[in-house]
Amino acid sequence: MGAADHPDLGTTALAPPDGSWTWPISPAALVRPFEPPAHAYGPGHRGIDIGSTPRSPVHAPAAGMVVFAGRVVDRPVISIDHGDGVVSSMEPIDPTVVVGDVVVAGSRIGSVSSEGHGAPGRLHLGIRVHGAYVDPLALLSSPARAVLLPCC
Repeated sequence: MGAADHPDLGTTALAPPDGSWTWPISPAALVRPFEPPAHAYGPGHRGIDIGSTPRSPVHAPAAGMVVFAGRVVDRPVISIDHGDGVVSSMEPIDPTVVVGDVVVAGSRIGSVSSEGHGAPGRLHLGIRVHGAYVDPLALLSSPARAVLLPCC
């Protein structure tokens, strides 16, 4: 089964095969899943949050070229173009790469920043295929362990 077989990836045949990407943080602990919006401008969570600690190393989930490494509003962000219309973005991340750098899967691209609007130590990973956000879990290798968070 490939990524094109996942309804949350749309109908593109150019998406990478599922399970071909590596987790940017190790060990990986999924703390918030992808929550698709009802429509393009609706509320949702257009990516996943991975639990970690500030200053933990962050690695490229797949090979590509860094197309953005800078600030978006109040947090540092890195975006990597993986080709065929696939772009990943991670935040908050203190980059060790610059725009134009070519990265391989698993190479260090920065560290988790303590800046941003989310809980300290969380890394947000978003993936777009031809501009549409998709569930990163459809592309990542073996699932991360779930972490139950306290309620209220």
